[in-house]
Amino acid sequence: MNLANTSLRQLAQALQARQVSSRELAQAYLERIARLDSGLGAFITTDHERTLAQADAADARIASGTAGPLTGIPIAHKDIFCAQGWLTTCGSKMLSSFVSPYDAHVIEQFEVAGALILGKTNMDEFAMGSSNETSFYGQVKNPWDLTRVPGGSSGGSAAAVAARLAPAATATDTGGSIRQPAALCGISGIKPTYGLVSRYGMIAYASSLDQGGVVAPSADDLGLVLNTMVGFDARDSTSIERPREDYTALLDQPLKGLRIGLPREFFSGGVSADVERAIEAALQEYERLGATRVEISLPNTALSVPVYYVLAPAEASSNLSRFDGVRYGWRASRYTDLADMYERSRAEGFGPEVKRRILTGTYVLSRGYYDAYYLQAQRVRRLIVNDFKHAFTQCDVIMGPSTPTVAFGLGEKSSDPIQMYLSDIFTISVNLAGLPGLSIPAGFGEGGLPVGLQLIGDYFSEARLLNVAHRYQQVTDWHARVPALASA
Repeated sequence: MNLANTSLRQLAQALQARQVSSRELAQAYLERIARLDSGLGAFITTDHERTLAQADAADARIASGTAGPLTGIPIAHKDIFCAQGWLTTCGSKMLSSFVSPYDAHVIEQFEVAGALILGKTNMDEFAMGSSNETSFYGQVKNPWDLTRVPGGSSGGSAAAVAARLAPAATATDTGGSIRQPAALCGISGIKPTYGLVSRYGMIAYASSLDQGGVVAPSADDLGLVLNTMVGFDARDSTSIERPREDYTALLDQPLKGLRIGLPREFFSGGVSADVERAIEAALQEYERLGATRVEISLPNTALSVPVYYVLAPAEASSNLSRFDGVRYGWRASRYTDLADMYERSRAEGFGPEVKRRILTGTYVLSRGYYDAYYLQAQRVRRLIVNDFKHAFTQCDVIMGPSTPTVAFGLGEKSSDPIQMYLSDIFTISVNLAGLPGLSIPAGFGEGGLPVGLQLIGDYFSEARLLNVAHRYQQVTDWHARVPALASA
């Protein structure tokens, strides 16, 4: 079986038809990881024995006739999701020896479905980064060009799928960390509406922004995985209880009459010419499919980056206070008293970017600055939400570039945090509003590197977004193209 050109649906059909066993499929992917990942850095942990044991259980389930759509399918998981008995590091020295005693809700959902844990993927430390260069376990490289970044923080998941080391992978998105790496690696990635995917067992960065999602080659694949991931969880106070939905049900609906909103703020400069050309070609394809363009405005887009980098660090400074060397995580080997142990453990366990954001967050929450920074950012966040609400009275879906440029070089922006933060300019506002967002491949730009088209929908419109993406992928083949590495 050619894993480079086999969709998730085709893998599931092959398993059901007994053309391949789950054990054979798992062995094939584990062999690819062992052979190709040393130059890519997409995985932190694999466990052949544990994965193959799950595969044998899946094969027994298939033989008994009780299999579901994902039974026997290997899924890679971002190393931010706790999985019982697995090393769960969040890409940090702080958790470099932490073996989770329990499963995240997302992991539970996949286990019920009979999917396999293929391994844990690399990520920016505590999900703080846009290039996957802040991981304690080393940088991840873009499979299309090993001198370029894969995007972050879910760069390991995106690189693994792009290189076909995994048929799909879980990911998380706090300010674009699914859509940006999906775009830079030439795959599809969706961040659902905030609250649809439980955050229980998903190690927190910024609780009001974090949301679990998935990356895979196509919109069809995303829908299949989302059907398993989404579900109410009483252990997560932000989890939304609503009827279950089949996210693949609308895939083939025609797009005639679809109103595509184009925010003038997304096309008013700052986007490289090669990305602009690819996005324009994609929009023309949508017009041929029956859609129409509508010019809209999201006037507070420019404020989304400063708002995000007040609110997210503020929440991070609170969430990461639990890592103090007392209960779990890194503990300094030498210290004089309790306070010294806290300080040394945190100084040794956290990397520079995490420290930068903790300090920023502590500052904006401190007495004398809380009103000026944190409360003001929350007020502007409400304006951003209102911008989207007004926009969706004029259009059905919003489109634009996922990123301003194609993948940049390793180390190119690591010394300039502001430039790094601006790479998420088109994705951050979606998290601030809690909306669903999707990135799909839409061509290639400078250096033959992928360009991503971002689709933004109204709340709970995931099925419609996947329909809009799928119809485009039925008439284009950008999502089916793979880097040379994937064919090795």
